Amino acid sequence: MITPLIGYAAALEQYPPAEAVALARLAEQHGFHGTMAADAFAPFTPQQGQASAVWPVAGALGAATAGDIGVGPVTPTFRVHPAAVAQSSATLAALYPGRHWLGIGSGEAISEHATGQYWPEPPERLNRMFEAVTIITKLFSASLAGKETRHDGEFFRLGTSRLWTMPVEAPRILIATAGPVTAKRAGRTVDGLIIEAAPIDKIGMLFQRFADGAREAGRDLASTSRVLRLHLSWAPSEEQAMTNALVEWPNGGMRFAKSDIRSPHDLEQIAKLVRPDDFDDRLLVSADPEVHRAAIQRYLDLGFDRVYLHNVGRNQAEFLEVFGREVLPKLHR
Repeated sequence: MITPLIGYAAALEQYPPAEAVALARLAEQHGFHGTMAADAFAPFTPQQGQASAVWPVAGALGAATAGDIGVGPVTPTFRVHPAAVAQSSATLAALYPGRHWLGIGSGEAISEHATGQYWPEPPERLNRMFEAVTIITKLFSASLAGKETRHDGEFFRLGTSRLWTMPVEAPRILIATAGPVTAKRAGRTVDGLIIEAAPIDKIGMLFQRFADGAREAGRDLASTSRVLRLHLSWAPSEEQAMTNALVEWPNGGMRFAKSDIRSPHDLEQIAKLVRPDDFDDRLLVSADPEVHRAAIQRYLDLGFDRVYLHNVGRNQAEFLEVFGREVLPKLHR
């Protein structure tokens, strides 16, 4: 049996940056391997309360921990130009060789509307994302070769340029998706998938679409990654675990697309409608570590090679100690 890589998902929507870094360090001390942190300009609800810039936090994570540093999903299409994301990613990878991977997503209005741009429909957001990936990939490849590159596309332009600070190997690029079309396009273009919102019975289909795309492009599937960011709610009692879910992460129980909502205050009002059974099959709420272990193992059995856990409650130290002792040692691939 292979010991799986179970990492910690740093919730920058909930914790100030210094606390998030300290929790990631504590997670590593309890047997978690690596940290994943997403980019957001706003939390989902005011109760969550934070939204620090991911790149400075990632640099601090690299200094405070020894595992991998997954930055993503990042949206290189509205608030930030793809070239700036490429530069930040390359710099982080140069600081911490072999430890950083870059996750890309199509974005949500709650963060991306901040610059006041028109918020397009999903097909355009996806096309923007894949064009951004093209620019990032071109910059990585050209810069490793000591050459310049340029881009003149439908959504972005890149003047003749290169990245002057590069690691020995370019960061791996993963795309976040819950849909089959995006998964297949990702298979043609990037190094892996990030999944966090797809129903478990659809994950096999997403993996298959990704594999189809990779084969069509002549890419080696053995070198690709399948990453899961798993939101859960654990506490010593069932009542507290459910309270944590309802208060801290009600967005996990919203059974509709949220990518067009622009304000945490709007989601706060919608959250008042969320009931305990809305979390069924979306966010596991349980006081029993064994129930969580079985759920994580099921995902590993589907083929994920990295799983990053986010316990939605504020009981992080207790969660890390209990899961490090009772859950992580029993998981396998």
